[in-house]
Amino acid sequence: IDKDALDAQVKEKKIQEAAEKAQHEKFAHDMKKNDKLMCLLEERQKNEIKDMNRALTEFHKNFQKPETRREFDLNDPQALKKDRPARISDSDPRCTISGMQKFMGEDLNYDQRMKFQKEQLREWSLQQQKDWKNALADQKLADDLYDKFRIELDRKIMEEQRKEEESRRVVCTATKDFNRIQVAELDHKNELEKAQKIKDDMDEITFLLQGDLLSENPDQAIGPLGKHHVLVDRWKGMNQEQLMAIRQFQKEQALEKLREREQERQRDAEWDRQRLQTARAQLLWERQQQRQNRVQRRDLDFVNAELSQEQKAK
Repeated sequence: IDKDALDAQVKEKKIQEAAEKAQHEKFAHDMKKNDKLMCLLEERQKNEIKDMNRALTEFHKNFQKPETRREFDLNDPQALKKDRPARISDSDPRCTISGMQKFMGEDLNYDQRMKFQKEQLREWSLQQQKDWKNALADQKLADDLYDKFRIELDRKIMEEQRKEEESRRVVCTATKDFNRIQVAELDHKNELEKAQKIKDDMDEITFLLQGDLLSENPDQAIGPLGKHHVLVDRWKGMNQEQLMAIRQFQKEQALEKLREREQERQRDAEWDRQRLQTARAQLLWERQQQRQNRVQRRDLDFVNAELSQEQKAK
């Protein structure tokens, strides 16, 4: 075996493992960085949604109250309390035709009604313009707040990236120094291990040449507990006497097995003979019962016939 080639392979393998480990660490660091950015973006999105919902709620609360709607009079819970009586005077415009208070074609309150409608339209228009201006102002304020928050968040992210780059450079410098020291220590260690391995190999070869393993000494398999206790890692096999004893024991086991089978066969034959005798006795008993039943039936028929004759004679 080429020791230098083996050492070179080991060294190359360790360098590859170190490179893979550094790659995995870089990948893990990038994943942590991406997770941190995602967390910041999610937090920013949540804050934006919360601010928009708050602004919308405030807008509904301040500028879209139920009592400011045009159709509020249809859903006003206090409408009955605020409503006028069914009749105020004879000239009440709510009076029907059957009441003979107002006839078709008469519009006595036309000028006042048109003036009131124009004033109401003007107020509605002014209110809508005011609401629109307020909504635009709130939207502009929300956009300004969002822009400030985004700028501040971007500044924090850039600051975090700068700190991470600085820490990465420091870590890379320390890693290079550590790797250089590790390579020097590894070279020295490999040289010491190589010299020690050569010495150990020479000692092992000398021990094997002078030991009992290659000389196949049968006494080396005897254990500390006696001759019958064998050390498996040193045992070279059984001798002829042990083999003959094992074969004799196997023959005795075979003969014992044959005797057991013969005894089992005799037991089975005895059980078959007893079952046959039992079946024959059962058959004889059934036949005897049948004969007795026939005799009893014949006697019963005879007695019935005599009774019938007696009844007919009477």
